[in-house]
Amino acid sequence: MDNFFESPFRGKLLVEQVSNPNIIVGRYSYYSGYYHGHSFDDCARFLSPEEGADRLIIGSFCSIGSGAAFIMAGNQGHRHEWISTFPFYWMPEVPWFDGARNGYQPAGDTIIGNDVWIGSEAIIMPGIRIGDGAVIGTRAVVTRDVEPYAIIGGNPARTIRARFDAADVKLLLEMKWWEWADERLRDAMPILTSGEIQALHEYWRAFA
Repeated sequence: MDNFFESPFRGKLLVEQVSNPNIIVGRYSYYSGYYHGHSFDDCARFLSPEEGADRLIIGSFCSIGSGAAFIMAGNQGHRHEWISTFPFYWMPEVPWFDGARNGYQPAGDTIIGNDVWIGSEAIIMPGIRIGDGAVIGTRAVVTRDVEPYAIIGGNPARTIRARFDAADVKLLLEMKWWEWADERLRDAMPILTSGEIQALHEYWRAFA
């Protein structure tokens, strides 16, 4: 089987990979999937292409590691609060399953913020929201929403620490640098590739 990727050290932009209309991606976000071989489409599990289905929405400047999985609600009729979790409704070929209720429940869109780093083989459960700037550890199983600029890991995933203090996070969320025009980002690149949040804020205030 041919590998979709040429090297483990270089990913491809999501816009070059995505074909499912219910995957919405921002600019420059990429998936680096060499060790699993497939394109990003296969990372979105049980994602229906039909209009009105839950969507996977990924912001700009996100980095997604090999084998990350986004578990979508799809057409799964496994209702854990019912007596049986078995999806009788989805097997109409069995006559005596007639009369079973449809167990499908939409989970809502799964939303990944901007500048999010998702480690290799992390699993994101349906309907999760991950805040801007978050870091998701390798093989983390994300079962609840993630705060902006949090570093999380484990199964189930828990917050390890914040990337920055609350004041700096507030500045970053105010600036929303991922929405800036390319020319602004080009001029700010020396600051963006440093830890000088206050300097970036001063640069932003000069043109805001």
